[in-house]
Amino acid sequence: MTDPRDRLIFEKSHEGRRAYSVPAQDVPATPMTGSLPADLVREEIEDFPELSENNLVRHFTRLSTWNYGVDTGMYPLGSCTMKYNPKVNEAAARLPGFGELHPLAPECAAQGALQVMYELQGLLGEITGLPSVTLQPAAGAHGELTGMMMIRKRLEDRDGRPRSLVLIPDSAHGTNPSSAHFCGYDVREIRSGPQGNVSTDALSEAMTEDVAALMLTNPNTLGMFEDEIVKAAGIVHAKGGLVYCDGANMNALVGKARPGDFGVDVMHLNLHKTFSTPHGGGGPGSGPVVSTREMYPYLPAPVVVKEGDAFRLDSDRPKSIGRVKAFQGNFGMLVRAYAYIRALGPDGLRATAENAVLNANYVRVKLRRRYDVPYDRVNMHEVVLSDHRQNAHDVTTLDIAKRLIDFGFHPPTIYFPLVVHGAIMVEPTESEGVDELDRFVDAMLAIADEAERDPDLLKRAPTTTRRSRFDEAAAARKPVLRWKKA
Repeated sequence: MTDPRDRLIFEKSHEGRRAYSVPAQDVPATPMTGSLPADLVREEIEDFPELSENNLVRHFTRLSTWNYGVDTGMYPLGSCTMKYNPKVNEAAARLPGFGELHPLAPECAAQGALQVMYELQGLLGEITGLPSVTLQPAAGAHGELTGMMMIRKRLEDRDGRPRSLVLIPDSAHGTNPSSAHFCGYDVREIRSGPQGNVSTDALSEAMTEDVAALMLTNPNTLGMFEDEIVKAAGIVHAKGGLVYCDGANMNALVGKARPGDFGVDVMHLNLHKTFSTPHGGGGPGSGPVVSTREMYPYLPAPVVVKEGDAFRLDSDRPKSIGRVKAFQGNFGMLVRAYAYIRALGPDGLRATAENAVLNANYVRVKLRRRYDVPYDRVNMHEVVLSDHRQNAHDVTTLDIAKRLIDFGFHPPTIYFPLVVHGAIMVEPTESEGVDELDRFVDAMLAIADEAERDPDLLKRAPTTTRRSRFDEAAAARKPVLRWKKA
């Protein structure tokens, strides 16, 4: 029987109930002047729910207990780096001098904020080996777009033409082709080799003087480090192209290796993955772009510069691609990243990458006897499994993911990357200790046993939630986005 407390807030509504009490007005009413035009003002909201304060609080508090988050347990979403974010960084971002600073404050009143941005630019440049930095982009794909716009402008400036083609490995992030297309480029896919890395032979065949750039994800979405990236960069540079690196997986490299040393020209970073801002829920994010010194003139304007002891925004940039975000990006994310980097220091950052890689390999080794591992070799921050063995019992990746919910885990990323059929992509991050990793491994092993013994149980999963399986195709094609009274 459905618990009446689980009804929609509209169904709990009773006419006349209020969550507030306003004292009687003790001054004469005065008509508002300068108010909105009458045709833009709505007197009432149709069917707006009416609840008492305690029922309103209980409704939303109860809903919050249904949620799963990284503060609740392991969040193994591969490619997403859903790690625990230290609360001290949240506190730093909420300091009144940062959190309440108006974005239009004059530079003289925003010196502290400008200093944070300036120093963060330097820190990100040092970490990546790419010293030209913009903090404006609001997310990873936005950073990709910004980086490709810079590449296009650079080629036009250097060669008089932007070229026409971008090469993208089949193991790259899915937004890469879209970013290239937005910048007016055609895209050609480069196949992976048998070890899950980009084939430099295929790259050599495809590389011509019409190619503007290679967009490479490193480590790639299979969790593999591109160990021939220096050779690949040389192939591209020999024909006058540039190398763009998708830095979404930088959590595996930070403090250990600098992409600028590999021959990368432009790269974006995800502050909402690697550098402490909470990830998920639709944002906000932050996707700074780092690049070589040669790319500095093309950075979005303005950039934060230092003159003497003062900081200012430099907008006098004739070769810039222009502004890509209002103000200077999502500032709270910048403060969190700055606090995170300064708190950990070089040794701490290095340890995060080492632990992230160790955890992912621990999961791979523990699960490979029961799950297919298409690329069963040392991986980086994430490991990709598949449902190949469970298919023999008519159990799919979706069934496994749904059953994990019953064991108290958020499901991992599924059916991605596309180059692995029935992919199950797990990224434990450095946040998790061995106890939580073992709990996850035990759940996955138990599910593998259930797939052989009672596959119908997995087909019905999840069985412990308030709702079980939905018609996902109908939800996508015929979404109901607004409640309507019957």
